[in-house]
Amino acid sequence: MRLLVTGGCGYIGTVLTGQLLEDGHHVTVVDTQWFGNHLGEHPNLIVLKQDVRDAKATPLDGVEAILHLANIANDPAVELNPELSWEVNVLAGQQLADLAVRAGVRQFIYASSGSVYGVKQEGEVTEDLALEPISVYNKTKMVAERVLLSYGDQMTVHCIRPATVCGLSPRMRLDVTVNMLTYQALTDGRMTVFGGRQTRPNIHIGDMVDVYRHFLARSDLPAGCYNAGFENLSILEVAELVQEEVPAEIVVTESVDPRSYRQNSDKLLATGFVPGRAVRNAIDDLVAAEREGRLNQDETNYTVRRMKQLGLAEQGRSEAAR
Repeated sequence: MRLLVTGGCGYIGTVLTGQLLEDGHHVTVVDTQWFGNHLGEHPNLIVLKQDVRDAKATPLDGVEAILHLANIANDPAVELNPELSWEVNVLAGQQLADLAVRAGVRQFIYASSGSVYGVKQEGEVTEDLALEPISVYNKTKMVAERVLLSYGDQMTVHCIRPATVCGLSPRMRLDVTVNMLTYQALTDGRMTVFGGRQTRPNIHIGDMVDVYRHFLARSDLPAGCYNAGFENLSILEVAELVQEEVPAEIVVTESVDPRSYRQNSDKLLATGFVPGRAVRNAIDDLVAAEREGRLNQDETNYTVRRMKQLGLAEQGRSEAAR
């Protein structure tokens, strides 16, 4: 298939793009490359250093499916520049979807977020619960879902709501829970846990990539939203898992982040998807990578630091992000 992957140079996008090429697809990647480009050359790969908001410049001729991962990710990064985030996370997606329909694209897979649910008291969060986003980032994801699903009568739209992703990528992130705590344990001998009791769902990056591949292969699946998270763990439980592999002190401090929920992914599992990895596997991979000298404190491993370095805080119209 001929595919377009936005954000294909990102943390998840880099691993996804590599796997799609192994699967035999022809892939065009659109990414600003703020965090670098770790994709190797491949005869079936085109990488465009391009702003996702410049939708008209995006090549769609012959594209059969779009995997739309490009976004300003997570609460702290979005708070740096809410206007930019609305443009990238919502408006750009709407423009891309509109052009995709006109170009005859058959399938649109959107990387949403499990955070759209906000704070929930239910024992397990399923797709039929009301969305109550509590941050600007959560709100951009919710609105983008609604906008994209409005094109459902013209192409198949699947919105995936991932849990917090963990594990290794050539474009590494050390500012997400499992990765951050593991790296702290390895380099500092201590982990700082904010709150600790909040329960959050997690998903290994390999399983996350396989979820997108699953929907690409099963474009016949009902359109709509699907949770993708398989391990509901408290922040403290994650730290304790790390501690089993890396002897390190756990320091618990107060947190102002009230988000706590258990994600239920039975709807996804009912389609035949089978997860094959766990948080523990991600920790093991991170430990091995650090000991081999493959992890470092590069600014590109931290979204907020890198955005500040690029001068993107409160910058209105700049470039699009991943």
